[in-house]
Amino acid sequence: MRILLVPTLALLLAIPASAQQRHSDVGPADLAAHQRMLVLDTHLDIPERWDDGSWDFGVRHRYDEDHSQVDLPRMDEGGLDGGFLVIYTPQGALTPEGYREARDAALVRAAAIRRVLGENRSRIGLALTPDDALRLVRQGRHFGFLSMENSWPLGEDLSLLTTFYRLGVRLAGPVHFKNNQLGDSATDTPRWNGLSPLGRQWVAEMNRLGMLIDASHASDAVFDQLLELSRVPIIASHSGSRAIYDHPRNLDDPRMRRLAQGGGVLMVNSVYLAPMDNSPARDAIDERHKNWANLSAAQRTQLLRDEAALNRAHPPGTADFELYMRAMLHAIQVMGVDHVGMGADWDGGGGVIGMQDITALPRISARLRREGLSEADIAKIMGGNLLRVLRQAQAGAATH
Repeated sequence: MRILLVPTLALLLAIPASAQQRHSDVGPADLAAHQRMLVLDTHLDIPERWDDGSWDFGVRHRYDEDHSQVDLPRMDEGGLDGGFLVIYTPQGALTPEGYREARDAALVRAAAIRRVLGENRSRIGLALTPDDALRLVRQGRHFGFLSMENSWPLGEDLSLLTTFYRLGVRLAGPVHFKNNQLGDSATDTPRWNGLSPLGRQWVAEMNRLGMLIDASHASDAVFDQLLELSRVPIIASHSGSRAIYDHPRNLDDPRMRRLAQGGGVLMVNSVYLAPMDNSPARDAIDERHKNWANLSAAQRTQLLRDEAALNRAHPPGTADFELYMRAMLHAIQVMGVDHVGMGADWDGGGGVIGMQDITALPRISARLRREGLSEADIAKIMGGNLLRVLRQAQAGAATH
């Protein structure tokens, strides 16, 4: 599927000249090619900041101030046409009360996403189908799909999938960091040895509704069963290669090949590339950054000093842009260009040295050009592959 779009004059004028100058490895031809493509990312966690209405998605923020990575001005600057805005719920109790609280939190997050899209409707619109995304880009707007990371909020009532579908959700994964009622997580001790009986019903219901199944965070056994049970291709919305970094959140080469053979897509993550500092001290610094707008000048200065001291004592991580590209090129080699995409986990822990926010996205397509990939193949990786599998999932629903 060839996704190449001619940018509108308004979009081109919206890209500051400094965007190219900031990255010496992105030339004018690289930037022009990047703008011709539909570019999307399948895992944008920025809605975590939207529940109370205090964080403005429509104005430009700085990573070194509030540690955010996605907003509308930076989408313009980085050529990110759109992506999947995540309804994320951290795993909690598998009890009736836990399920109710999770359901309500997920509904609040879905409402917040719809509100922010409405507040910025002249610049971004809700997408429910691939054609919606293409139409919005032709209009000079960005697009936002909705996704659900962790289906714990469904409890034991799978009819709630229809509720979230009607709210706009088109992609969902069964689990997160802990096992739940649907199956086993990649980062927990197996309970079900794969999907639970309810989890198998979840797969059938996802197929029936035409929702794309996401295997990220799932155990190897769950991954295998998702591939086996789904009538249509599945994806991993923000995962990586175990050959690059041996971590249970990543996929081994045989599973990557089977994902490709089943028509699916691996969206390359920027998190599980190398060890990271996930200490309580690091979490505390991140929380202070999120409150940047409310800090005094003295408090901001102190925060930056404290962060520099922590970085000297415990570097946040060693992963850089070159390592990210090694991971992407490995996926392309193992799976082929028709089965690789981008899901960097922005605002959910993603970003590497040299690619701290989405303004650096042109570096990826420029590097792929230098590796000898054609513009048509790069366009598949930038967004075309994901739109293809979403079409397949939705077509599968229409035929059953």
